[in-house]
Amino acid sequence: MGLVGTAIEAQLRASLAPAQLQVIDQSAQHAGHAGARDDGETHFLVEIVTPLFEGKRRLERHRLVNEALAELLRNRVHALSIRALTPAEASSQAR
Repeated sequence: MGLVGTAIEAQLRASLAPAQLQVIDQSAQHAGHAGARDDGETHFLVEIVTPLFEGKRRLERHRLVNEALAELLRNRVHALSIRALTPAEASSQAR
């Protein structure tokens, strides 16, 4: 993972204390599209599981992720897909 992906991971770990976190750079799939940069690291998928999402709707969960990454989203990341789950939801999906 590159510098931007590493920064995303570090910021989410510090802000949301995830039980599980996966940051996937999808930039290569978007080469030539709007917002893509020659050096990549513009399009990401974040899969995050944290107890902080308990009792929150999907929009509220996404807002927490976006707030944690506000600086990167403003200056470096063009697109972010988010899969935000509670530990119970992640556990039930794993079965």
